[in-house]
Amino acid sequence: MKNTSIKIITRKLNLQECYNFVTDNSCGGIATFIGTVRNDTNGKEVAKLDFSTYKPMAIKEMQKIADLALKKFDIKKIAIHHAEGLLQIGDVPVIITVSSKHRKAAFLACEFAIDTLKETVPIWKKEYFSDGEVWVNTHP
Repeated sequence: MKNTSIKIITRKLNLQECYNFVTDNSCGGIATFIGTVRNDTNGKEVAKLDFSTYKPMAIKEMQKIADLALKKFDIKKIAIHHAEGLLQIGDVPVIITVSSKHRKAAFLACEFAIDTLKETVPIWKKEYFSDGEVWVNTHP
């Protein structure tokens, strides 16, 4: 049985698809993280974002995160989906869903997954402002 769903897509992400994937009768909790494009960075108005990936490596790194979360936390399933391309304010660039028997493991695994994704996965974002644009280093 497949316990992970990893995707990078150029179309709109589907929360219901992620939820349906992790749903399991043995699980009492599902935790979800939904990242949204906000209209402000450090007090500067953001018009839109453009996400670029090195897809083969990004998928591989996202799979490593999912596999590690399955080992590290008592979870049943995990979905990590990320968008690429141009996104507008309010659009969703990332969805992570995690199911577990008890809620705490799902919460911890979900937090671990988004934090690790931002640190290790080769996904870059370009922020567009009214007076120009800038590539943002998403890795510390």
